Amino acid sequence: MITVALVDDQALMRAGFRALLDAEEGIEVVGEAADGERGLALVRAAVPDIALIDVQMPVMTGIEATRLIAADPVLASVRVVILTNYGLDEYVFEALRAGASGFLLKDTEPEDLLRGLEVVARGDALLSPSVTRTLIGEFVSRPPDRSTAPDLECLTRREREVTALAARGLTNEEIAAHMVISPFTAKTHISRAMTKLGARDRAQLVVFAYESGLVRARET
Repeated sequence: MITVALVDDQALMRAGFRALLDAEEGIEVVGEAADGERGLALVRAAVPDIALIDVQMPVMTGIEATRLIAADPVLASVRVVILTNYGLDEYVFEALRAGASGFLLKDTEPEDLLRGLEVVARGDALLSPSVTRTLIGEFVSRPPDRSTAPDLECLTRREREVTALAARGLTNEEIAAHMVISPFTAKTHISRAMTKLGARDRAQLVVFAYESGLVRARET
């Protein structure tokens, strides 16, 4: 059973998502909230598997709520998926930086929403390689923010290499082929890099790679 918290300031939007999710076997909506502050309280009380959070809300934004969820050790198992009307915009990038596991457009097809929740519930990031490449194209032209980036010196040479390849949008299979290693070994290197850097998932690892300067726009 996948448990989901809905956080959106539009009642009609919450009702639509709830109707869809309640009709799906294996998914349970554990609560709703109409702003970020109440959404944070809901997540803390219910500790759902996934929090679907609107990016722009009154009282507290989805980005700030995501940041507080990601920083709370008690909520380490909660995965945040950001809801947005606008696709890959500045707000989405900030949400990924704050610790979101991915994002969904509000006009996403129902089957894509359900598939996305399954992906996130497995612990994967809701960022396909193609989306990662789009994210790169939108945002990596800016100078890296070294003031907020983690120190990558803790990574081995292999871990830095797989992190850079993941940041360029390669799948584990493509990383394995590039490095002439097995997909399992590539996945292991990615997992170790995430653990060392404190990245909640692959999406945040990609952000770290660019903010640290490990990968730059001209290299993609």
